[in-house]
Amino acid sequence: MKRFLVALAGVLSALYLLNPTLGLFELLPDNIPFVGNIDEATATMVLLGALRYFGWDVTNLFMKKTAIDFGKKE
Repeated sequence: MKRFLVALAGVLSALYLLNPTLGLFELLPDNIPFVGNIDEATATMVLLGALRYFGWDVTNLFMKKTAIDFGKKE
């Protein structure tokens, strides 16, 4: 049941981010200063959390990777 609810939350957040209603339905209109994009940020966090729950951790996709140092002595 938990897997189903996490998957449902992920699908709903992905649909919200795809914006199939062309902006006719939004929880917070984007033209409100400072808070207009909070609903999209929340949907993004829910989608990333659902993906991480199922083993797809895309949060470190753009992290800086350390270079291999061949002169380093351990």
